[in-house]
Amino acid sequence: MHRKYLIPFLLTLMLVSIPSYLRSEQNLDPEPQKIEQTGAIATNFRDNPRFAQPIDCTLGEDCFILLYPDRDPGPQAVDFGCGRQTYDGHKGTDFGIADEVTMAQGVNVLAAAPGTVLRARDGVGDRRITDPEQREQVEGIECGNGLVIDHGGGWETQYCHLRQGSLAVESGTEVKTGTILGQVGTSGAASFPHVHLSVRYNGEVVDPFVGPNAGSGCQVDREPIWAESWEYTPTGPIRAGFSTQGPTMDDLWDGKFRETTFSEEIPALLFWVQTYGVLAGDVGHFKLTGPDGKVYAEHEQAIEQPSKTWMGYVGKRNTEERPILPGVWRGEYRLSRGDRTLFEMNREVEVR
Repeated sequence: MHRKYLIPFLLTLMLVSIPSYLRSEQNLDPEPQKIEQTGAIATNFRDNPRFAQPIDCTLGEDCFILLYPDRDPGPQAVDFGCGRQTYDGHKGTDFGIADEVTMAQGVNVLAAAPGTVLRARDGVGDRRITDPEQREQVEGIECGNGLVIDHGGGWETQYCHLRQGSLAVESGTEVKTGTILGQVGTSGAASFPHVHLSVRYNGEVVDPFVGPNAGSGCQVDREPIWAESWEYTPTGPIRAGFSTQGPTMDDLWDGKFRETTFSEEIPALLFWVQTYGVLAGDVGHFKLTGPDGKVYAEHEQAIEQPSKTWMGYVGKRNTEERPILPGVWRGEYRLSRGDRTLFEMNREVEVR
């Protein structure tokens, strides 16, 4: 390893817990007018409720679940897998996408089951909340743009943080499973682009990963009410890429540093990664390889604190003595927990 070519620090940003100013999703109306439904929908959901994925993407490829419902009845927080990808009082499942560039391109939010829209709201601006002052500005509309669907038999779903102007339904609209409701956004109390889905039965929040009959905590019998089976994935990749300067977490959520080519005149070449759900003791291994096959930067780092979102990078400075060579550069990252590799991310960029 050529240590003298390594940028002399490895930046890591950690979000150990979700700030208190983000911790709320509320109904769109405090006392909704109930729309009664009878017939097949109500009967089916009373006997065998099933909810589909509420976002048009492929989990683990172009979207991910960052936060799960909180299953701890007290001031602590635990998700259904006995992990920490939640926060105290979180009432739903957060399906995230990579960044706001992807958001602007449009990612559809879908009805998780057939039913009738009870109420809907649009017109709330999109802005990621990063401090308590911004949180105060959305007090009372933490859900942002969203809607509630009555599925009959006492079941409801609520969808939050949709993109301003994207809602495709209104109160009274009949929907089917997969009907487009709007698009993913950052309205309300959202710190990253995602759709928040809450499931309720007779007014009580239900964790769809364990079903309505499970008690509190994570050591419970699970009867999931999802239409498909998903593995519990509390740790995974969000994005990876290259930049010519040190990125921040806000830069990455903004969608910056998506370039696939650079000029030879750049001051430095950095390979960065953004992940979620790292734990203390996890080990990340970075490698940056030049077009001549040499490894110009390599670093192995043990994570010191658990973080819901995390980023880091390695890189090489561009100097007259040791210039950044033209050609294809390769960045590699591997995250391990004990003797198990959790995931790998490999990216390439061309310098010309």
